[in-house]
Amino acid sequence: MGMLEYFRKKKIDSIIEEVKRKNVGKRYFMLILGCLIVAFAFNLFFLRYNIVCFGISGLSIVLDKYGVNPSVFIMVSNIVLLIIAYFVLGFGRAKNQLVGSLIYPVFIEITKFITDKIDLGNTEMVVIALLGGVFAGVGYGLIYKSNFSTGGTDVIIEILCEYCKISMGTAGLICNSIIIAIGKIAFSWSTVLYAIFVSYLISIFTDKVLLGISKSKAFYIVVDKNIELEVKEYLLSIEGVGTTVIDAEGGYSEKNQTLLLAVVPTRSYFIVKDGLREIDKNIFFLVCDSYEVSNKGGDLWN
Repeated sequence: MGMLEYFRKKKIDSIIEEVKRKNVGKRYFMLILGCLIVAFAFNLFFLRYNIVCFGISGLSIVLDKYGVNPSVFIMVSNIVLLIIAYFVLGFGRAKNQLVGSLIYPVFIEITKFITDKIDLGNTEMVVIALLGGVFAGVGYGLIYKSNFSTGGTDVIIEILCEYCKISMGTAGLICNSIIIAIGKIAFSWSTVLYAIFVSYLISIFTDKVLLGISKSKAFYIVVDKNIELEVKEYLLSIEGVGTTVIDAEGGYSEKNQTLLLAVVPTRSYFIVKDGLREIDKNIFFLVCDSYEVSNKGGDLWN
């Protein structure tokens, strides 16, 4: 590694450390609250109704049927996986999982006594699955937003990513699929299907907490030079819409074109989309969710 690369890496590392040091109290509060919510959902919905949906917690639900205490199993498993993470992934990546790994099973034991007092009566299983997925998704969203983890299969997922060169999503899918399949050994197919439904809900609501609800859309519009001005003026005529003009070249045609980047409030999405097609019915554009938009003056559309 050359001197330039060394100092660049040092600068990047210092930026990362500075980000981690900011709002430490807030981050730990989100971690504790997230673990409490997930533990509550685990006892009230998943353990009570045998929904084997995620990670080490899912395995503990299967083993609970054979007399193994879930919180004890999760605690022991997390400690073993933390030791593995320390030697395989290094201290830097293992330490982010330490606190969550230890307090999550403790919260499971504490909330067990609370949830035992809550009677859900004859509530339909689909409602149970829906509520469990929402609660757990919000809890995990808070945990990941705090840049921490509850350990467990997160360690296995990181190891798979590191050594099998696969994405986090693929590694998570492999782990959770195996755990849900193990659930079939102890429970019925209907319970397994509810577990799949809950896993999907958890991923959706985790993303919602992490990213928020999209308040705007990002339009990437490719236009020929002859209609560039017309498209730009149309975009600027709509309240709250700005645009950036970028010179571009067609990859196949090699024609000189213009790329217009416009961030559009969600309320104006259809008027922008339909207006672009009125200008040119063959116009090419790409639309993405935009979760956060800011300028020198701060966030827009607060």
